Amino acid sequence: MHGRSKGKSSSKRPVKKDNPDWVEIKPKEITEKIMELAHKGKTASEIGVILRDVYAVPSVKSATKKKIQKIINDEGLKTDFPRDLLNLIKKSVKEKKHMAINNHDKTAKRGYQLTVSKIRRLTKYYSKKNLIPEGWKYTEEDAALMVK
Repeated sequence: MHGRSKGKSSSKRPVKKDNPDWVEIKPKEITEKIMELAHKGKTASEIGVILRDVYAVPSVKSATKKKIQKIINDEGLKTDFPRDLLNLIKKSVKEKKHMAINNHDKTAKRGYQLTVSKIRRLTKYYSKKNLIPEGWKYTEEDAALMVK
Protein backbone atom coordinates (compact mmCIF):
# COMPACT_ATOMS: atom_id res chain seq x y z
CA MET A 1 0.00 0.00 0.00
CA HIS A 2 2.67 2.50 0.98
CA GLY A 3 6.22 2.87 -0.25
CA ARG A 4 9.09 1.64 1.86
CA SER A 5 10.83 5.01 1.91
CA LYS A 6 9.77 8.58 2.53
CA GLY A 7 9.52 9.99 -0.96
CA LYS A 8 11.09 9.59 -4.35
CA SER A 9 13.73 12.28 -4.11
CA SER A 10 17.05 10.76 -5.12
CA SER A 11 19.49 11.01 -7.97
CA LYS A 12 18.88 8.78 -10.96
CA ARG A 13 21.34 7.36 -13.43
CA PRO A 14 21.07 8.73 -16.96
CA VAL A 15 18.92 6.72 -19.34
CA LYS A 16 21.39 7.01 -22.22
CA LYS A 17 24.26 4.53 -22.06
CA ASP A 18 26.67 6.45 -24.30
CA ASN A 19 29.07 9.17 -23.22
CA PRO A 20 27.58 12.73 -23.27
CA ASP A 21 28.93 15.26 -25.75
CA TRP A 22 29.89 17.77 -23.07
CA VAL A 23 32.51 15.47 -21.50
CA GLU A 24 35.83 16.91 -22.63
CA ILE A 25 38.22 14.31 -21.16
CA LYS A 26 39.12 11.40 -23.46
CA PRO A 27 38.82 7.71 -22.43
CA LYS A 28 42.61 7.26 -22.46
CA GLU A 29 42.99 10.24 -20.11
CA ILE A 30 40.29 8.80 -17.84
CA THR A 31 42.20 5.51 -17.64
CA GLU A 32 45.41 7.38 -16.81
CA LYS A 33 43.64 9.34 -14.04
CA ILE A 34 42.20 6.11 -12.64
CA MET A 35 45.65 4.53 -12.49
CA GLU A 36 47.16 7.66 -10.93
CA LEU A 37 44.50 7.69 -8.21
CA ALA A 38 44.81 3.91 -7.70
CA HIS A 39 48.55 4.29 -7.11
CA LYS A 40 47.73 6.85 -4.41
CA GLY A 41 45.72 4.17 -2.59
CA LYS A 42 42.18 5.27 -3.48
CA THR A 43 39.42 2.67 -3.74
CA ALA A 44 37.29 2.25 -6.86
CA SER A 45 34.35 4.06 -5.31
CA GLU A 46 36.55 6.97 -4.18
CA ILE A 47 38.02 7.19 -7.68
CA GLY A 48 34.52 7.33 -9.16
CA VAL A 49 33.52 10.18 -6.86
CA ILE A 50 36.71 12.13 -7.64
CA LEU A 51 36.23 11.69 -11.40
CA ARG A 52 32.61 12.81 -11.11
CA ASP A 53 33.24 15.84 -8.90
CA VAL A 54 36.64 17.11 -10.09
CA TYR A 55 36.89 16.00 -13.73
CA ALA A 56 33.15 16.05 -14.64
CA VAL A 57 32.99 12.44 -15.80
CA PRO A 58 29.39 11.30 -15.17
CA SER A 59 30.02 7.61 -15.86
CA VAL A 60 33.35 5.89 -16.37
CA LYS A 61 31.64 2.84 -17.81
CA SER A 62 29.89 4.84 -20.54
CA ALA A 63 33.14 6.64 -21.42
CA THR A 64 35.61 3.74 -21.38
CA LYS A 65 33.27 0.74 -21.79
CA LYS A 66 34.83 -0.75 -18.62
CA LYS A 67 34.16 -0.38 -14.92
CA ILE A 68 36.77 1.22 -12.68
CA GLN A 69 37.63 -2.01 -10.86
CA LYS A 70 38.08 -3.81 -14.19
CA ILE A 71 40.51 -1.11 -15.37
CA ILE A 72 42.49 -1.40 -12.13
CA ASN A 73 42.61 -5.20 -12.37
CA ASP A 74 43.70 -5.10 -16.03
CA GLU A 75 46.64 -2.85 -15.11
CA GLY A 76 47.81 -5.34 -12.46
CA LEU A 77 46.88 -3.46 -9.27
CA LYS A 78 44.51 -6.12 -8.00
CA THR A 79 44.31 -6.42 -4.20
CA ASP A 80 44.78 -9.69 -2.32
CA PHE A 81 41.29 -9.62 -0.83
CA PRO A 82 38.04 -8.26 -2.28
CA ARG A 83 37.09 -4.79 -1.06
CA ASP A 84 33.78 -5.82 0.52
CA LEU A 85 35.49 -8.50 2.60
CA LEU A 86 38.15 -6.04 3.79
CA ASN A 87 35.46 -3.53 4.77
CA LEU A 88 33.64 -6.17 6.81
CA ILE A 89 36.89 -7.17 8.52
CA LYS A 90 37.57 -3.53 9.44
CA LYS A 91 34.05 -3.26 10.82
CA SER A 92 34.48 -6.40 12.93
CA VAL A 93 37.75 -5.09 14.39
CA LYS A 94 36.03 -1.82 15.34
CA GLU A 95 33.12 -3.70 16.93
CA LYS A 96 35.48 -5.99 18.86
CA LYS A 97 37.39 -2.97 20.16
CA HIS A 98 34.10 -1.37 21.24
CA MET A 99 33.02 -4.55 23.02
CA ALA A 100 36.31 -4.69 24.94
CA ILE A 101 35.55 -1.26 26.42
CA ASN A 102 31.78 -1.72 26.85
CA ASN A 103 31.29 -5.17 28.36
CA HIS A 104 27.53 -5.00 28.85
CA ASP A 105 26.62 -3.77 25.36
CA LYS A 106 24.64 -6.77 24.17
CA THR A 107 23.46 -5.02 20.99
CA ALA A 108 27.08 -4.54 19.92
CA LYS A 109 27.74 -8.20 20.63
CA ARG A 110 24.87 -9.17 18.36
CA GLY A 111 26.14 -6.82 15.63
CA TYR A 112 29.60 -8.34 15.92
CA GLN A 113 28.17 -11.84 15.57
CA LEU A 114 26.24 -10.83 12.45
CA THR A 115 29.33 -9.23 10.93
CA VAL A 116 31.49 -12.30 11.58
CA SER A 117 28.76 -14.46 10.07
CA LYS A 118 28.80 -12.34 6.90
CA ILE A 119 32.59 -12.61 6.76
CA ARG A 120 32.48 -16.39 7.04
CA ARG A 121 29.83 -16.68 4.32
CA LEU A 122 31.84 -14.41 2.03
CA THR A 123 35.07 -16.33 2.63
CA LYS A 124 33.31 -19.54 1.66
CA TYR A 125 32.06 -17.93 -1.56
CA TYR A 126 35.37 -16.27 -2.44
CA SER A 127 37.38 -19.44 -1.77
CA LYS A 128 35.11 -21.29 -4.22
CA LYS A 129 35.71 -18.53 -6.79
CA ASN A 130 39.50 -18.61 -6.08
CA LEU A 131 39.59 -14.92 -5.14
CA ILE A 132 41.18 -15.60 -1.74
CA PRO A 133 43.72 -18.25 -0.72
CA GLU A 134 42.29 -21.73 -0.32
CA GLY A 135 41.66 -22.67 3.30
CA TRP A 136 41.83 -19.08 4.63
CA LYS A 137 39.86 -18.81 7.87
CA TYR A 138 38.75 -15.69 9.70
CA THR A 139 40.27 -15.20 13.14
CA GLU A 140 40.24 -12.10 15.33
CA GLU A 141 44.04 -11.96 15.47
CA ASP A 142 44.43 -12.14 11.68
CA ALA A 143 41.74 -9.50 11.27
CA ALA A 144 43.51 -7.11 13.63
CA LEU A 145 46.77 -7.62 11.71
CA MET A 146 45.09 -7.09 8.33
CA VAL A 147 43.55 -3.79 9.41
CA LYS A 148 46.87 -2.43 10.69
